[in-house]
Amino acid sequence: MADTFTTRVIDVRTGSRETVHDLTDACAEFLRGAAHGRDGLLNVFTPHATAGLAVIETGSGSDDDLLAALHDLLPADDRWRHRHGSPGHGRDHVLPALIPPHATLPVIGGRLELGTWQSVVLVDTNVDNPDRKVRLSFLG
Repeated sequence: MADTFTTRVIDVRTGSRETVHDLTDACAEFLRGAAHGRDGLLNVFTPHATAGLAVIETGSGSDDDLLAALHDLLPADDRWRHRHGSPGHGRDHVLPALIPPHATLPVIGGRLELGTWQSVVLVDTNVDNPDRKVRLSFLG
């Protein structure tokens, strides 16, 4: 049985363009105060119908490649039945089926256990909603 459960909501401003926003530093900062050197799990969740979370390499073009792949898979055109908002906004509502709104990651010795090039990111293609929330929860 776990000894602790700690949770916090952080605000993320994604702006008015599609983005892959790195959350890794925010996760590490949260764990410094929540994990106290313990092993456990970090759950990251975004309560939005048009955003998702991924673990990818950033800063070497992979984040732009991800957005390009999403453009290929989910074009911003008039094919979508969900039609409010910006043109092609219906695709934003399909995004969480491909990039889920949650990730659960191992924490070892109070630190996020990611691979050398891995980062935790918020993927947001919805240009109509620049303000996002992300819940970080530690169970350990």
